[in-house]
Amino acid sequence: MDPSKDIGSYGYGSVAWKERMESWKQKQERLHQARNDGGKDWNGDGDDADLPLMDEARQPLSRKVPIPSSLINPYRMIIVIRLVIVCLFFHYRVMHPVHDAFVLWLISVICEIWFAMSWILDQFPKWFPIERETYLDRLTLRFDKEGQPSQLAPVDFFVSTVDPAKEPPLVTANTILSILAVDYPVDKLSCYVSDDGAAMLTFEGLSETSEFAKKWVPFCKKYSIEPRAPEWYFQQKIDYLKDKVVPNFVRDRRAMKREYEEFKIRINALVAKAQKVPEEGWTMQDGTPWPGNNVRDHPGMIQVFLGQSGGLDVEGNELPRLVYVSREKRPGYNHHKKAGAMNALVRVSAVLTNAPYMLNLDCDHYVNNSKAVKEAMCFMMDPLVGKKVCYVQFPQRFDSIDRHDRYANKNVVFFDIN
Repeated sequence: MDPSKDIGSYGYGSVAWKERMESWKQKQERLHQARNDGGKDWNGDGDDADLPLMDEARQPLSRKVPIPSSLINPYRMIIVIRLVIVCLFFHYRVMHPVHDAFVLWLISVICEIWFAMSWILDQFPKWFPIERETYLDRLTLRFDKEGQPSQLAPVDFFVSTVDPAKEPPLVTANTILSILAVDYPVDKLSCYVSDDGAAMLTFEGLSETSEFAKKWVPFCKKYSIEPRAPEWYFQQKIDYLKDKVVPNFVRDRRAMKREYEEFKIRINALVAKAQKVPEEGWTMQDGTPWPGNNVRDHPGMIQVFLGQSGGLDVEGNELPRLVYVSREKRPGYNHHKKAGAMNALVRVSAVLTNAPYMLNLDCDHYVNNSKAVKEAMCFMMDPLVGKKVCYVQFPQRFDSIDRHDRYANKNVVFFDIN
């Protein structure tokens, strides 16, 4: 710095510098005030129209919802009462041994202590239950703005099946259709189906499913229907016209239901055909033998049914990638069952799509919430908590479960409380 020059020539103490500094301070004050006032302009002049958007984009994508003490404290009191009763029970059991059958008494006490310890461990998550809420609007504002390329992370779905006789192809088809129709950018989504039984029935069923998906996926996205597994959607005993304002919905729904019924007939025909296995084994359309005729000894098979290379829907839009995978098997090698199948899917997906996130589903577990992937991304892509999160578990919901849980499945209790 030259002492002979005016300090204003360097920008220090000049009017321009002061104006920029004051402008920055005012902007920070308005931003701070907007956070306190819920994003409203602090002085009402409306100069910073994008201030609420900036503030919204900085906020977390999820939060823990506090549970009212009036709801959780009564249950905690019940836990304490039960714990006291258990302690009194063990005090009586220990102080009154059965000398005539001491060994049996000791074994029974040890078993009772084991069950008591498992019960106590089960109470910890119920004592401090956690409920979380996600903000999909903030996720969209930050990573999926309209008119701009989506910055959401790619996701690979893994679906595993083995025996189409035990895992009906129609059930697997519904799972795949619910995946292909999720609310997520199609170029960020891929579905890999592992056929560990190398069944031609599964392959042909997947081919039929990919053709039906060209009609089903645009219908789901056009009318925002839930759930997006057709079997369960058409079985719902609800008012399906609620919140629907498009006049063509009824006509399109009837047409789609008819299309699905015809799709079911085609799948049933494939199942009936598979009951009669030819003596020379199955052959493909070009006359070559099906590679999976010998389930324990066959080469690996990969077939891409849908994806960026083709397979547009009826409206000309791209569909998510759908890939059939049957890993190689040789006699004398341990293939590690489902773990080995999952490993094969990871290796295949690493070559084709290499998505940073994976979602694993059984072939009979469909996606009952089309925004489930975005819900997970609210945790994975959150700049505050995303670095600490490596796994997101969605709660399972079972259809046709008796409401009173007479068989003690506790499917709802486990996921709602834990």
